[in-house]
Amino acid sequence: MAAWPTTTPCTRSSGGSGPTAPVPVGELAGGSRPGVRARPPQPVGPSAWRIPDPVHANADAGGVVGFGADLKPATLVDAYRRGIFPWPHPGVALPWFSPDPRAVLPLDRMRVARSLRQRLRRCGWETTVDAAFEQVVAACAARPAGEGTWIGDDMRRAYVQLWRRGWAHSVEVWDGDALAGGLYGVAVGACFTGESMFHRATDASKVALSDLVERWREAGGAMIDVQLPTEHLTRLGAVEIRREDFITRLTALRDCPTPVLLDRLPVSRLA
Repeated sequence: MAAWPTTTPCTRSSGGSGPTAPVPVGELAGGSRPGVRARPPQPVGPSAWRIPDPVHANADAGGVVGFGADLKPATLVDAYRRGIFPWPHPGVALPWFSPDPRAVLPLDRMRVARSLRQRLRRCGWETTVDAAFEQVVAACAARPAGEGTWIGDDMRRAYVQLWRRGWAHSVEVWDGDALAGGLYGVAVGACFTGESMFHRATDASKVALSDLVERWREAGGAMIDVQLPTEHLTRLGAVEIRREDFITRLTALRDCPTPVLLDRLPVSRLA
């Protein structure tokens, strides 16, 4: 498993009392970087539920820590800040997971194959952040006939509520005015937890992930959590780390302000 360097905790809170509408970067970084960035997330208050600590997760059940609760913003934010996420399964109360090992994508290890670099240079696509969050979630929920999805209506509504409060973000890949691909996830300080991605054009989801890595790094982000290892994500550079190490790092990062850039940008810059 991969090892992580020591992380210095932040002293500033990522919570905020203002709206989540974008603001000029000058309000955040003295105008040193051009562009428009997201405001800090709004406070959501304490959770009404006490989800068990991840150390009590059931290893034989994929890291389940508990069942039930709800999908209100306060519940979700509390869970993500502790390294826990919901993953609905049919026929059972809502399960909450904290797998061990945990899959993460180090910001300096994203693998961009030669064919993808060629596409980045030639396709003419552009990317945005938070320009079409609801469309991205809906596209991630859509599956071919016969394939199920864990992103039901309740999950879609829940993450839209997080987005409206500044805790969730989407990356959109545009081919002109057409949405070619994208991803969405939850931002807790300098840790971004990816939830799902989709593509309507070849490589568009890989482009979205490449764009996220660059924007997250540029904003001061330190870690992208992809939750569970898959062959696809491993080929792109994801590695496994111990849950204990993941939570230690998350705890150090979860209050770090990370004002991600929202502007529409060409993907050719990523080649």
